[in-house]
Formats: sequence, C-alpha cells, structure tokens
Amino acid sequence: MEEVIIGSLEAGQRFDKFLQKYLKDAGMGLIFKQLRKKNITLNGKKSDGKDVLQAGDKIAFFFAKDTYDKFRGLESAGVQNCFSDDTYRKAYRSIPEIEVIYEDDQILILNKPVGVLSQKAKPADISANEWVIGYLLEKGDLLESSLSTFKPAVCNRLDRNTSGLLIAGKTMAGLQTMNRIIASREVHKFYHTIVKGQLKESMLLEGYLKKEKATNKVTIQKTATKQEQEEGFVSIKTFYKPLEVYKGFTLLEIQLITGKPHQIRAHLASIGHPILGDGKYGIPAWNEKYRKAGVQYQLLHACRLEFPVMDQADISGKVISIDDPKLFEKILQQGER
Repeated sequence: MEEVIIGSLEAGQRFDKFLQKYLKDAGMGLIFKQLRKKNITLNGKKSDGKDVLQAGDKIAFFFAKDTYDKFRGLESAGVQNCFSDDTYRKAYRSIPEIEVIYEDDQILILNKPVGVLSQKAKPADISANEWVIGYLLEKGDLLESSLSTFKPAVCNRLDRNTSGLLIAGKTMAGLQTMNRIIASREVHKFYHTIVKGQLKESMLLEGYLKKEKATNKVTIQKTATKQEQEEGFVSIKTFYKPLEVYKGFTLLEIQLITGKPHQIRAHLASIGHPILGDGKYGIPAWNEKYRKAGVQYQLLHACRLEFPVMDQADISGKVISIDDPKLFEKILQQGER
C-alpha cells in the first residue's frame, strides 16, 4: 500500500482531478474502476471521486509497487523524485528584476518588468509563471514532489512589454479564488499610460474586439452585427481618466473593465490616441521622436489592484499599488503644459 497526505497546496481540488494528475499514466476509466473496487480510498472510505480534498486527507493506493510506479509514470521502481531538475529555480534566478509586492499564505502579487512574459508562449520560454514556482521552491514553501499534482500559477496576463502587477496563486484555493474574482470582474485593475494628443475629459469607451491569430493583432469596431459576433467580435469596455495634460500628450489612468488581448492599446489607438512606444498600434514617427529618451516599448503600466471584500482571504478589501516606472517621469519632464 502507498499513502499520500494532502497538504494545503493541493487542498480545494476535486479528488478525481487530483488522481488524474497523480496517476498520469492510468487513464480516467481505470482510475474510476479502482475507486469502485476500493483499491483507491479517501480517509479509509470508498469515494466516487467527487469529494473536494481538504488538507490532511489521506489517500491510500492498494496496488503492487510496480503497478503504482507504472500508473504514476515513473521510469522504474524505486524512483523517488521525478521532478529532480532545477528548471524552476533557474527561472527564478534568471529574472532578478521581478519584485514581490504582496504575499500571504494563498497568493503572491508581483511587479513584472518590461520584457518578461506572464506565461509561456513556447515550450522553451521562461516566464513569470516559472519564476513563481522557482521562488516558492527556493523559499521552501513548495516541494518538487508536489508539482505532479499542483503547480502555482499566474492568474492574470500582461503583454511582454507591459509592466506592473501580476497575481499568482500559491495554493489551489488561492488560485481558484483569484481566477473566480478576475472572471467575475470583482477585482478592479488600473493602468497608467501616456497617449498622443490631449484628452481632457474622462470617458467610458465601448466597442467590439476581434483577435486575428495570423497577425497577433486585434481589430476594434464601435458596433458589431450578430453575425460578426458569431465570427469572433466580443464586447469591450475601457474607462479612462486624464491625470496630466500636456501640449502633445496626456498621462491617463485606465480602468480595464473587460480584459481582452491588446484591449487598452488597440482601443485608445482606435480613437486616435495611441500609446507612446506602441509598435503594433502606435504612430512610428511619434515613437521615433522619443526613442533617444529610452522609449523602446509601449508605456503601459499595471499600477493598481482593488480587491473586493471576501470571506477567509487576507487580501480581502485591500488596494495594492505601485509607482510608475522612471521612464514615465522622464517623458513627462519633457512635456509642455
């Protein structure tokens, strides 16, 4: 018999989902068969797999050792750790610029620098997602052996060249809670950016967005027919408030009400006020004017997160904010009122 005790990281997921990851080479049909035969038990009792796991739960596997190793996908009997490489630790050490802004038992909030992916685009990429796992391994808050059944992960995404606040779940419960409040738009996300031209009044922008995979760009329209919506156009809302107005540009605060790829960048460009430095949706000649000042990418910064009141969550009701990058101040100092 082999036994596993559920820790706080894995707690909160369904038993069958846990088994699917833990016995990765068994297949769900075989797993359910073993549950019915009580060859897999939960706290000494038969389970249909629908139970939600709690910290301290005991799972027993009544298999022969070679069968157990085979179902787990271990190369040979007696292998103790199939996650022995230090890929995640290397990721943690390779991006020292990432800063932890907030941390509790359930979540992390990071300040992601420009040039770092939130999540992998290709298998060989190193992203903030791998950094989080490496950080927790280095701290001792996560064991490599736990990675077969749960991996901490980033919950929201920022473009590679957008800086600012990223939320990550350290535990299954933290990940589930953050994903829920992000999907329901209960957490309010704010950005700062510098755009071309003068915007003197706050405004709610509404429209429809469609992403073109071939070009990795989006198209914005004010309206969309039913057929266009069926073809991929989705409703978007972006609220902006001017903070400082100069002769040639405006510092804006953006509240992202819906969260679609490239939404802020494309939505502002669609009304004739593209973001400074934006190579996809901006104005090349205007961007070039500020290149000597260090503008090599879009000046868009995720600066503030406002969390709702939640039961049993340390982050409940908190506001997390960070300063703008120094490049913002440098550009503003060149502006004329």
